[in-house]
Amino acid sequence: MTSASFFVPPRRRTVLFVAVIGVLHVVALHWLGGQAGRAPVHEQARLVSMAVIAEAPPPLPVPPPPVPLPPPPAPSLPALPVLPVIDLPQMVVPDAPQPMQVAPPAASAAETQVTALTQLPAIAAPAAAETPAPPVVDAVRRYRTNVPASAEFDLQVDRRDADGTKWTGVAAMSWQNKGDSYRLSLEVGLSMLITRINLLVLSSEGVIDASGVVPVKATEKRRGRAQTATHFDAAGKTIRFSATTATAPWQEGAQDKASLPFQLAAIGRADVHQLAGNIDILVGEEKEATVFRFQLVGEETLDTSMGRLQTWHLRRPPKRGSYSSQLDIWLAPSLQWYPVQIRNTEANGALTTQTVSKLTVTGS
Repeated sequence: MTSASFFVPPRRRTVLFVAVIGVLHVVALHWLGGQAGRAPVHEQARLVSMAVIAEAPPPLPVPPPPVPLPPPPAPSLPALPVLPVIDLPQMVVPDAPQPMQVAPPAASAAETQVTALTQLPAIAAPAAAETPAPPVVDAVRRYRTNVPASAEFDLQVDRRDADGTKWTGVAAMSWQNKGDSYRLSLEVGLSMLITRINLLVLSSEGVIDASGVVPVKATEKRRGRAQTATHFDAAGKTIRFSATTATAPWQEGAQDKASLPFQLAAIGRADVHQLAGNIDILVGEEKEATVFRFQLVGEETLDTSMGRLQTWHLRRPPKRGSYSSQLDIWLAPSLQWYPVQIRNTEANGALTTQTVSKLTVTGS
């Protein structure tokens, strides 16, 4: 290089300097790039480990979707018996507008049989739930009657118990014949010095017609017991009792215990020949109605406080299965056939006798 080339003008020197610096920068960059490509082995391993750690964990295995099980078979209905077709009568109201009928959707045969089973008890109710029919009594004989006039009775009561004990009492009976109706009362008790104790009170009331005495209601009250009532429903042909829910069939000529002697008096007064043979009368008591069968014992003379009375003696002997006591009634034809003595003999031997001591006829 000559000295002349070195000492070039300043402008040229500047250009040359810039070119040299540019070359140096290019060389330096190239060198640095080579060094960066040759990293140490341990640095490369560290970079690889960091890369592995940074990687996302592998996905967990997804189990295959469960295989759907087949649905359980629907329970089959048991075979139902084929029900008979029951034709029920239909009530039709005349001139009533008929509603529009819409056909229901068709049901299966099984549903139809189930519906019929649930409705069957309503169609055929058990017969045991129905009230049993009252017992049927034998038909009684019909009699002509002539009911006696009103009267008031005083009676002497003599009692002999089964053990032989004896005691006496009094009774008052009132018979009122009003033509088409009657009232009857009987009080049996003990007369003390200043009072009277009623042991038994009977009452009867009803109508009087061609059949004689027709009770409508009868009551009975014994000392120490509640009063009972017997109702005679001629229209409904039924006898009802307050002491029980049972009923008995009513029949023409039916009587109660108080009216019975006056019905017998009406039969004998109408025609004495009717007293021959068996005399059957249905009698309603506290809880039942029974046919009393009387038989004519004969004519007897009875000693009373009123003197000797000619009587017709009727007896109802014990009837096995119906009543165990014996009932005797004496009727006096000369006194409108009034009952002038009544006696009840119990099965154990106890005896009660009521005998008229005073009689006052108050009617014609």
